[in-house]
Amino acid sequence: QLVESGGGSVQAGGSLRLSCRVSASTDSNRCMAWFRQAPGKEREGVANIISGSGTTRLDGSVEGRFTISQDNDKNTVYLQMNSLKLEDSAIYYCASDLAWKCASMLVSGTAQYWGQGTQVTVS
Repeated sequence: QLVESGGGSVQAGGSLRLSCRVSASTDSNRCMAWFRQAPGKEREGVANIISGSGTTRLDGSVEGRFTISQDNDKNTVYLQMNSLKLEDSAIYYCASDLAWKCASMLVSGTAQYWGQGTQVTVS
């Protein structure tokens, strides 16, 4: 089970940190990802991280502004979003899949497990 938190409203140029708490899993090496979907647009991959190695990937639209990280002791993945733009407004979803799928997950848009989403509004 994936539970997101941390969404909200922020002015352009501001920051937010999203959290995704993962329920206990027997698989210690997973791909954890953040996706987003704005009204009328397709879901797009934002960032992912391989839980075992810490290897991260970011979509070009957020590179230099967003950071994905993890706290394995807390079973939590974070998305730090800085310099937010109007176009970052969307529902943000946490997702999880097998670690080897990280390489293609942001493009494929598919994942094994999904959270319920958290709204981010930039004005």
